[in-house]
Amino acid sequence: MIDLENTVLGIELGSTRIKAVLIDGDHIPIASGDHEWENRLVDGVWTYSMEDIHTGLRACFADLKRDVREKFGVRLTAVGAIGVSAMMHGYLPFDRDMRQLAEFRTWRNTITGQAAAELTELFGFNIPQRWSIAHLYQAILNGEEHLPRLAHLTTLAGYIHYELTGRHVMGVGEAAGMFPIDSEKCDYDRRMADEFDELIAQRGFPWKLRDVLPQVLAAGENGGTLTAEGAKFLDPDGDLLPGIPVAPCEGDAGTGMAATNSVRVGTGNVSAGTSDFAMVVVDKPLGVHREIDMVTTPAGAPVAMVHCNNCTSDINAWVNLFGEFAGAAGIKIDRGELFTLLFKKALEGEPDCGGLMSYNYFSGEGVTDLDEGRPLFTRAPDAKMTLANFMRTHLLSALATLKIGLDILTGEEKVEIKRLYGHGGFFKTPGVGQRMLSAAVGVPVSVMETAGEGGPYGMALLAAFMLRRGKDETLEDYLENRVFGSARSSTLTADKTDIDGFNAFLEKYVSAMPVERLAARLI
Repeated sequence: MIDLENTVLGIELGSTRIKAVLIDGDHIPIASGDHEWENRLVDGVWTYSMEDIHTGLRACFADLKRDVREKFGVRLTAVGAIGVSAMMHGYLPFDRDMRQLAEFRTWRNTITGQAAAELTELFGFNIPQRWSIAHLYQAILNGEEHLPRLAHLTTLAGYIHYELTGRHVMGVGEAAGMFPIDSEKCDYDRRMADEFDELIAQRGFPWKLRDVLPQVLAAGENGGTLTAEGAKFLDPDGDLLPGIPVAPCEGDAGTGMAATNSVRVGTGNVSAGTSDFAMVVVDKPLGVHREIDMVTTPAGAPVAMVHCNNCTSDINAWVNLFGEFAGAAGIKIDRGELFTLLFKKALEGEPDCGGLMSYNYFSGEGVTDLDEGRPLFTRAPDAKMTLANFMRTHLLSALATLKIGLDILTGEEKVEIKRLYGHGGFFKTPGVGQRMLSAAVGVPVSVMETAGEGGPYGMALLAAFMLRRGKDETLEDYLENRVFGSARSSTLTADKTDIDGFNAFLEKYVSAMPVERLAARLI
């Protein structure tokens, strides 16, 4: 039996997969759906077409409906609340009639270097290249013709939220990837917004910055209701009924914090998939560092974020190659089993990878100041070329850039990290990703039982908080007391040998970086 009115739906449009998770009244996942997709490099821009966005979202929801029907024998006609999240940042401009004015420019692009540098200097606040404001100002510097018609600037999550509700709003954590946030007011920083308007005043645009940005909402506030048009947009079959409350949309960073109960000051998490990023909730202002972004929790508390554009894409490519070899040899092996086999093999590798080296840069990387990337594997002639060392090299490479940023946070800013929670595909094989991350940061790493559900689960929790919270109950208390009070997790701490091995690998990784820079120029 299932009481649909007591369920909550979370949907997340990630970089390689769109996933929906339905949770019950006890916050337990009971059904799911997904759809695989991939970004495209079109005329030098990493993007997804609007057709891919629409068809992918509907395919994911249709898959969820099938799962509900098979498990419970009912049509999915209603839920208690809905929440949508997506990969943060990027650029999606529309005119007053919601006609798209330019291609969707995702977080993966590193084409806004001039804009990001100028705005960082103007604001005295780090503006990463992938943020919406950097894309907007770069478009202005480039003289793009669509700008006079701009009426709504949003992100992928904000666009889907509008299609569902008709409202241009978003959660504060997602908004923090568009423009700097004043955590005390839980809104865009007014001083910086005024400085931006003054900066572009002579351009003669018929809009001010705050006119085109979405309204900011904190977790727990009502983001609107599902309209008849929104229900049809999500479910063209017509089963889903309008009138469902919709939580403020969020980005994948915010949902990762919610999914790991990492929203209270002093907590932190690492999301590792196509990209990887570490989020540490802080209680003090930090200096300006190009490698560290200041964003917020879904409740508006300040967060230090180290974001890396590249994580598992190169690992996936090598696993696919091994799978192709197995097929050519007449061996049939499930892709998931192949990942598990190869990840576990990495545990047998030498702590410093035995002289092997790789760079996982499919795209540019802000932390190491590269506008373009080239996946690269190299080794010394006397290196110990074993499968175990090979796989360990790629796992450590996936974390190396993250470690560079975290060292600034803990070293220069003296932010203490006592434990990190991990979630995402990198941690799917038990014990492996945990051990590698613990070796990188030198602290215990925990993975919750629900970590595999990731962002859509976190978005479902935020929607449940909007629907079920008590009077004056904070998001921090709701998650700690109602959701994770009895949650099961595993914790692993790397030993000194693993930690020393990672540090030795990182030293060579940094010293050999000119090889990656040269490859990006020549290949």
